[in-house]
Amino acid sequence: MISASNICLAYGKRTIFKNVNIKFTPGNCYGLIGANGAGKSTFLKILAGDTAPDKGEVSIGKGLRMAVLRQDQFAFDEETVFNTVIMGHEQLYKVMVERDAIYAKGEFTEEDGVRSGELEADFADMNGYEVESEAAVLLNGLGIPEELRHKQMKELEGGEKVRVLLAQALFGNPDVLLLDEPTNNLDLKSIQWLEDFLCRFQNTLIVVSHDRHFLNQSCTHIADIDFGSIRTYVGNYDFWYEASQLVLKQKQDANKKASDKASELKDFIARFSSNASKAKQATSRKKLLDKLDIETLPVSSRKYPFVVFKPERPCGDIILEIKDLSKTLDGVKVLDNLNLIVNKGDKIAFVGNSLAKTTLLQIIAGELEPDGGSFRWGVTITTSYFPKEHSSYFKNDLNLIEWLCQYPPHEGESFARGFLGRMLFSGDEATKMTNVLSGGEKVRCMLSRMMLTNANVLLFDEPTNHLDLESITALNNSLINFTEVILFTSHDHKFVSTLANRIVEFTPGGVIDRVMSFDEYLENADIKSLREQLSA
Repeated sequence: MISASNICLAYGKRTIFKNVNIKFTPGNCYGLIGANGAGKSTFLKILAGDTAPDKGEVSIGKGLRMAVLRQDQFAFDEETVFNTVIMGHEQLYKVMVERDAIYAKGEFTEEDGVRSGELEADFADMNGYEVESEAAVLLNGLGIPEELRHKQMKELEGGEKVRVLLAQALFGNPDVLLLDEPTNNLDLKSIQWLEDFLCRFQNTLIVVSHDRHFLNQSCTHIADIDFGSIRTYVGNYDFWYEASQLVLKQKQDANKKASDKASELKDFIARFSSNASKAKQATSRKKLLDKLDIETLPVSSRKYPFVVFKPERPCGDIILEIKDLSKTLDGVKVLDNLNLIVNKGDKIAFVGNSLAKTTLLQIIAGELEPDGGSFRWGVTITTSYFPKEHSSYFKNDLNLIEWLCQYPPHEGESFARGFLGRMLFSGDEATKMTNVLSGGEKVRCMLSRMMLTNANVLLFDEPTNHLDLESITALNNSLINFTEVILFTSHDHKFVSTLANRIVEFTPGGVIDRVMSFDEYLENADIKSLREQLSA
């Protein structure tokens, strides 16, 4: 068990935590949620001992081992992938290194013999003889092929390093496991593997994630950070969300009834307090008004942006026709004679090879030229594009109002302020410089730009990256209600499953194109068989 007692933390005048008391018990998975800036990652760092609170303490059961998903991709650059994983169990790794050093000696002393016996006993107690097979299972499940496992970490790409660090955290069955955004840089297959792994995990797990499906599949409890405190709820994310919305509505309804009653009583008192025949009734109502309890709802740290896409006109019969489209990048054929017809009402999720998906969207958005083939948009079509990499849009030295005014309809500062306010940039936030924006703030700016276009075809490449759960929910609901065409990629399972009505998958051996929901697609036995054939 791990617990936090009377945790307090403030940055200047801003209180992050105030007298937080919480216990995390074995066998449970806790999803730690809260708005951006609420302190989710900070609280994990406090539990891990990486950040000291202003007051309070963290206690962990005697002899229990804690593992943490570290974000420093360069910390193990000189180590092999295999060793990096084993180093997740620090004591086991030390025993293994000392044991191997003794066996590597040319001559064995009596002391070496005694010490090697002690080390062998410790090694066996820590299940050391299973390290190679356990590390292989973790790396395989997270998509790290065998040929990379004896390379140094510095030879890996950033996304591959993150997967190895996740394997490191999972290694050795830790008693307490802390994971901060573990699904970042994972494809859907690896995320499914991780969900299955964590469902079997028997110890204490605390996880921060913006992936709602992942939270639903993995969590038994939700630990909600709001108002500077943390409250624990039994159930997964969807249960928490529905319950919290119900409680909020009940409070609001009760407040409205009390407020309406108060207005009625005040009106009666004002009209009849000077009337002798009604004075007694007015006095009675004044006493009733004094007893009326009108609870003031606390202002939650959660804020939902106002995301609405309104197409200026409906799509005509011809949306998009792609014929024999090909593209090679760095000597690798990414698109090979791709043929695709987009129909009215399509909401197509592109899944599979990430480079192929991004390259296709770049080409049809006009940002990249194909090597061969062609594509044609219908004459009624207007498009708006959200690129995965959008830093180039924020290179100018502008504040947010100036930035938004670059784009049509150019209706001036007052319009820009109002629009930005609905996207959670109110007051002084609207004059922030674009070069200091966070990842989530940049995404909200890009969504604002897209909404101004009134396009009838929306192109999205991983739009949920960097967004908090509230912004993801707002975007998700808006796109569900969008009546025209959407072409998109996302690693957010719930986002894809609630939005897509057609799936196009890029496999090593070709493209699979099916008109069905994402969950139906994943469960379809014929598609699983076809995918295996095309990937062989």
